[in-house]
Amino acid sequence: MAKNCLSALLLLFLSLHLSLVHGHRKNQIQALKNLLKTRESSHMDRGKFEPYLYVQDVNSVSNVDQKWKDMIGHLPGQPPVEFVQYGGYVIVDQSAGRAFYYYFVEAEKDKESLPLLLWLNGGPGCSSLGVGAMQELGPFRVYSDGKTLYKNAFAWNRAANVLFLESPAGVGFSYSNTTSDYSNSGDKITAKDNYAFLLNWLERFPEYKNRDFYISGESYAGHYVPELAHTILYHNKNTNNTHINLKGIIIGNAVINDETDNKGAFDYLESHALISDKSLTQIHRYCDFSPTAPSNPECDNAMSVSNEELFYIDQYNIYAPVCTNDRLTARPRKISYEIYPCREYYVYAYLNRPEVQEALHANARKLDNDWEECRELFWSDSPFTIIDLLQEFMANGLRVWIYSGDTDSVVPVTSTKYSLKTLNLQVKTFWHPWLVHEQVGGYTEVYEGNLTFATVRGAGHEVPSYQPRRALALISHFLNGTPLPYKPPK
Repeated sequence: MAKNCLSALLLLFLSLHLSLVHGHRKNQIQALKNLLKTRESSHMDRGKFEPYLYVQDVNSVSNVDQKWKDMIGHLPGQPPVEFVQYGGYVIVDQSAGRAFYYYFVEAEKDKESLPLLLWLNGGPGCSSLGVGAMQELGPFRVYSDGKTLYKNAFAWNRAANVLFLESPAGVGFSYSNTTSDYSNSGDKITAKDNYAFLLNWLERFPEYKNRDFYISGESYAGHYVPELAHTILYHNKNTNNTHINLKGIIIGNAVINDETDNKGAFDYLESHALISDKSLTQIHRYCDFSPTAPSNPECDNAMSVSNEELFYIDQYNIYAPVCTNDRLTARPRKISYEIYPCREYYVYAYLNRPEVQEALHANARKLDNDWEECRELFWSDSPFTIIDLLQEFMANGLRVWIYSGDTDSVVPVTSTKYSLKTLNLQVKTFWHPWLVHEQVGGYTEVYEGNLTFATVRGAGHEVPSYQPRRALALISHFLNGTPLPYKPPK
């Protein structure tokens, strides 16, 4: 087992855990730490990736009538909108009583022609409702009173019909009646259940069966998204089930290749003056991030020093302030960047209000615990790399985009660049800036095989949270299949 690599990762994420006071972010770090611990005994090397052979029988568990029961008339504290939204449960395994919660917002305009976009948050164990929908790309954000909502002017349902899914079981409002399901999470079971969810959901919303379909996500969704796409491709070719019209995937600040992801993280930290030259020299000398590397005490010591150097930094956005006041306010504060770091507390309060859960058609089993953004899960399998799946998608003509918020140091742009280099792709369009409203939105490079890499300038780990206008421009060009805009200097 790659104990040295695991030790390095654990120490890195432990430093994140200690340096952040944000509740949601501490939970994300704990989820990643738990994943790494379980890898020591169960981590699988992908080799030739075997297809998932399970196909859920959807006919007995879904019907179109349920769609109308899932329609959300009006969320508490919601401003007026011109689109329809839905929320509810879809069974993914009837015998186990496993059901996933979804939140779906139709496009503001042209819903009949715009594509269907699925969003998955990572963790593993973090909620696409509480993070993705309520803090990033969904139609609403929560005010500081934890009771009222304001409209996100750059919501992604301006470009697509957007579906948010809480998975696997135990995440957010999703649940199972089989207790052992909560200790048997992993990449394979998540991909299988996500696929079953899609089949069942399309039975409930048949108007989207033939619609162009895209999968998006961030962080550990660097595993979720490709593995679901792989499952769809396999079943499209080999079964008589519903054909899902998958056109492409897009993942941000994504975990895709352990060795290069982690080496790049430390190179990024030093290059941005967050750890010392000496620390990086020691890490380069003593730490081997390859999967088969033995444990090394000198590496552990170098990591401990770098942890101290990082103690007060929010590594999800190295230039952002941390939350210093998590209390709700009696009246909504004026929207500003200064209060933004505490957003997860506002969402937590809002989604735990009984009237909100009733309006969302959520918490069907009246769970004993509160809704939380991230939950600790025992993760039973996680490949070291998903690079081979990216190659499969390109070979099958899928559109593949990978983007990086350039102020994130958890899975930074340096890591993603190192990981993409392992593909040895020919450059089709060389590195250049892309523009939004005549400002640099980031930089991009396009490769042979229909793979585009893009950075988003000034964005942290959750790109749409920090740069919503640039994120909307990015997803719009991805969905349209058009290059990111650029004017060569005169």
